[in-house]
Amino acid sequence: MAESNFVDYVKILCRSGKGGAGAMHLYRAKYVPKGGPDGGDGGRGGNVYLRANRNLWTLLHLKYSRHVLAGNGSPGGANRSFGKDGEDKTIEVPCGTAVFDANTGEFLCEVTQDGEEVVLLKGGRGGLGNWHFKSATNQTPRYAQPGEPAVERTVILELKLLADIGLVGFPNAGKSTLLSTISAARPKIADYPFTTLEPNLGIVSYRDNRSFVMADIPGIIEGASEGKGLGLRFLRHVERNAVLLFMVPADTDSIRKEYDVLLRELTAFNPDLQDKQRVLAVTKCDMLDDELIEAMKDDLPDVPVVFISSVTGQGITELKDVLWRELNNEENRVMTLTHRNLDERHRVEEEDNFDTGLERDESGDESGDDNFEEEDW
Repeated sequence: MAESNFVDYVKILCRSGKGGAGAMHLYRAKYVPKGGPDGGDGGRGGNVYLRANRNLWTLLHLKYSRHVLAGNGSPGGANRSFGKDGEDKTIEVPCGTAVFDANTGEFLCEVTQDGEEVVLLKGGRGGLGNWHFKSATNQTPRYAQPGEPAVERTVILELKLLADIGLVGFPNAGKSTLLSTISAARPKIADYPFTTLEPNLGIVSYRDNRSFVMADIPGIIEGASEGKGLGLRFLRHVERNAVLLFMVPADTDSIRKEYDVLLRELTAFNPDLQDKQRVLAVTKCDMLDDELIEAMKDDLPDVPVVFISSVTGQGITELKDVLWRELNNEENRVMTLTHRNLDERHRVEEEDNFDTGLERDESGDESGDDNFEEEDW
């Protein structure tokens, strides 16, 4: 497949900052011969944050910046001088991005609202200076705490587009044509399978200046849940949709059979998709007359069905009405999504095999070597 600017799955290395070491210092002055301990605390290591940004729609910027490294805290100084905190790092991602551990596949967090921010990795605490440990029986403590080590983790960022309606269908079912007809989106349209190689979003205008967002994904074929075709890679983008619009062309052998195949592939990918509201659009109906349409209604699934033609405009207004009604149904308005750990079948092999490497600090030591016990704190 040709290289695309749409990146929805990327593997990166994140590392928080080390905490600065506390200082071990005894105060000395001309007229204060026994000033006592005054070593300051070390600074906190920098955190790594994940923040949603509505101005981003792809993870392309992270594909060429694989390392996100927060700054280390500075050590404490004399006269109870606190060390400087390490610089925080923020990863800007599109709304709807989920984070998984690259090694175990464990779900870690997600951001869905613009400006939403979560702490992905917490920086190490700075060590306490020796002035904290003075007492009546230990007036000149000659030790201080080291800083907590950095936390390093390789994570997978997976983007799941936020849309109201998700288009589901076989290749050449008319999904891109419909999206270009009822929105300003201009996806590639041609008379061969898999014309769409990446998801497309379009804003559909409705009555009284209202609108909703529609997402088009590459066509699904039978066996997609087992890795066939391109649909499996992009099925994640319909997981957040409130309503799924199944599209089956009128010239297919059996509309019900094709509908059942699509539903089976979606259920195999994520069983939660079976609970989402579904609408069926029978496309390319400009080749049918009223008698044929009535005859076809006997072999349709038990879901709202609309016969449409994107070329002539037949049924487009009715389709918008049905979709709007289903979107405003209280049972469908909330886009629920149960996150599971990352399934091996759903991983992108070229990203999983990418070696992010192990960064070293300025002293040449690998991060995580200073494993201090909790009792040191």
